[in-house]
Amino acid sequence: MENQSKRVFNVGMRSFIVALIILFFLMALTYALTFLLPAGQYERVVTDGTESIVAGTYHSVAGGLPLWRWLLSPFLALGATGSGTVIAIIAFLLVIGGAFNAMDECGVLSYMFNRVYRMFETQKYRLLLLVSLFFMCLGAFVGSFEECVPLVPIAVALAYSLGWDALVGLGMSLLAVGFGFSTGVLNPFTVGVAQELVGLPMFSGIWMRLVTFVLIYGLLIAFLIPYAKRIERNPKRSMIYDPAMNERWALMRTDYVQDHKKDKALIWFAVVLGTGVALILCSSFVKFLQEIIMPLIAVIFLVAGTISSLVSGMSLRAYLKSFSKGMLNILPAVLLILMANSIRYTMVESKILDTILYQTVQLTQNASSGVVVLMIYALALILELFISSGSAKAFLLMPLIAPIADLSGISRQIAVLAYAFGDGFSNVFYPTNPVLLISLGIVGIGYGKWFKWSAKIQLAVLVLTCGLLLFANSIGY
Repeated sequence: MENQSKRVFNVGMRSFIVALIILFFLMALTYALTFLLPAGQYERVVTDGTESIVAGTYHSVAGGLPLWRWLLSPFLALGATGSGTVIAIIAFLLVIGGAFNAMDECGVLSYMFNRVYRMFETQKYRLLLLVSLFFMCLGAFVGSFEECVPLVPIAVALAYSLGWDALVGLGMSLLAVGFGFSTGVLNPFTVGVAQELVGLPMFSGIWMRLVTFVLIYGLLIAFLIPYAKRIERNPKRSMIYDPAMNERWALMRTDYVQDHKKDKALIWFAVVLGTGVALILCSSFVKFLQEIIMPLIAVIFLVAGTISSLVSGMSLRAYLKSFSKGMLNILPAVLLILMANSIRYTMVESKILDTILYQTVQLTQNASSGVVVLMIYALALILELFISSGSAKAFLLMPLIAPIADLSGISRQIAVLAYAFGDGFSNVFYPTNPVLLISLGIVGIGYGKWFKWSAKIQLAVLVLTCGLLLFANSIGY
């Protein structure tokens, strides 16, 4: 069996166990809440195929969830309403794992990063700035998040090739796209949906979100560059230091020999993957693409990985064997996604989700406008732990948030901004978010280390965004 430490991308057993324990604890905590909270429900209406809550209609209902259904909830949730997205994410992940493993074993990945290293050896920090900006723009202006998962391991390998570690790679890809998504400059899935639900012009109030984008980008760069320089000076200071991995990338940089077959493979890979990026950009204004973008990107990446591997000289038989091995390596991450998805299923089936919403809304009565703004932010942050989908959460929350804003004397525009902040930044922090689990799983980083590494910038973002919300409220945004 191949030495695990020599693989570029793999779900490490230790990181898997840590994430498994955390998710099981959250599952158990959620199930305990079903006994502590009364069951209740809001009435809902469906308009143009979209379900939303009717404010003021909360009432008690019979609830609860049998123990056997809770134990099987990771699998029963696949049959629940809205499970299509989770199934698509799982298929998406398996394709990525298979394709990357094949590209790794045929040498295309190492060759690609050797080429990049030679192009940017003396300008590596400029490259870090550009890659981070690219990912932030994808999140802020297109609303991409899940679709960027195939690019995350590329960024991680790029970071290794430049003398950094996987955390730098995750920072300039996963953190960047998540933070960009959260600023919501032209994000159709959070700001777009939320503004439409509360009767605001689509993407109005953009100046405040642009200011947020610039400030968050500056904060991200101020966090990443000092860390990258520290790791470059002394790789052992990395909390994920792996001598075998560092030695592997050092050898790759010194053993480079130009290979025309691999050059051709890279051209094919760039063309096909570039098509995928173009489709992501187009999906922001083509509704049909929005509905199929995830499976479409999975197919495009499958094609890109297959063609580049075969063109590089890999036989079809070897490719299929390597692809299958890559899929098997990713299977532990699939279980984590199922467990994370089961938490929302438990809350919905036991009828306590609406109770949490109702009791939180009650807390805003008689509070000052500034406090209400921060409570809306907190409400979105709390629900994000259980419902990662931005648009689904908008349909759930905005019908409740809008009247609260009106009664408290704050603008609906600020309410939307608070919702967008609450929905987005924690996407790359909460262990219940499938995209975070996928990304950490692929590169073999435990959630505990990710928490320790990213907690400082998450705290800084929280303080900054609270300040921005209070500023926006003070000027009547």
